Amino acid sequence: MKAVKLFNAVLFLLFLALVIPFDRLAAQPINPPKVKQSSSGICHDSGSGSFNRTKYYKPFNTLANCIAAGGRLPKVKTKQIALATDEAIGQGRPYSRLYDRGEWPHWLDNDKDCQNTRHELLIKTSTKPVFFKSVQQCQVLAGQWYDPYSNTTFTVSKDLDLDHIVPLKFAHGHGANKWSRARKALFANDTDNLILAQASLNRQKGAKGINDWLPPNHPYRCQYISHFNRIMTKYDLAYIPSEQRIVDRLVKACDKYVVKVF
Repeated sequence: MKAVKLFNAVLFLLFLALVIPFDRLAAQPINPPKVKQSSSGICHDSGSGSFNRTKYYKPFNTLANCIAAGGRLPKVKTKQIALATDEAIGQGRPYSRLYDRGEWPHWLDNDKDCQNTRHELLIKTSTKPVFFKSVQQCQVLAGQWYDPYSNTTFTVSKDLDLDHIVPLKFAHGHGANKWSRARKALFANDTDNLILAQASLNRQKGAKGINDWLPPNHPYRCQYISHFNRIMTKYDLAYIPSEQRIVDRLVKACDKYVVKVF
């Protein structure tokens, strides 16, 4: 009986070898790829509609690595680059290569305790004992958090996003595009640049700087401006001249407000 089973197993493996070319089998990595280079040479990241449909591919960690290996972007990405170039010219700043969120490792679990950056901050900042989603205590389900953006208190973690005060994409366009992957990871997980905020407001803010977006909670705005500028200085990021003029006016207005109040 064992000999029959072994014979059948060998026949099955021979069948696979005949039906599926070895190079296609070898192209599939054990760990899911972040970028797939299709057989036609197009590089698809997870944001591409063709990512999941691409079954035979070469895996890469970033779009930049895929392109460096001879790949090319889909037409929609090429259009995005053209728009980004036009935007840079309009703002009077040098064009930095297309932002790729995959190059910014975030929500890491550096201490390997199963709690990533988001959940560690949820635990740290909750004003009440937290409840976890499972007995493993990896992910926070509920607690109590104050969001200064909206001046609202929340008790369910999914109602909050972990916002980068200086957004990753904003940093990329203001000097961080030249950073190493390690420095990008440091920035993306720096709790000094993170705040729990109402999910809808975080998405409304997007990648905007203080010249384009401020929290709707007016009494908090000057604190937000100060914090944003402190992170910019901490990481040697620079505003373009037109932005700097607006930022200077905001800081001046806040200085007058502080004098008036105190």
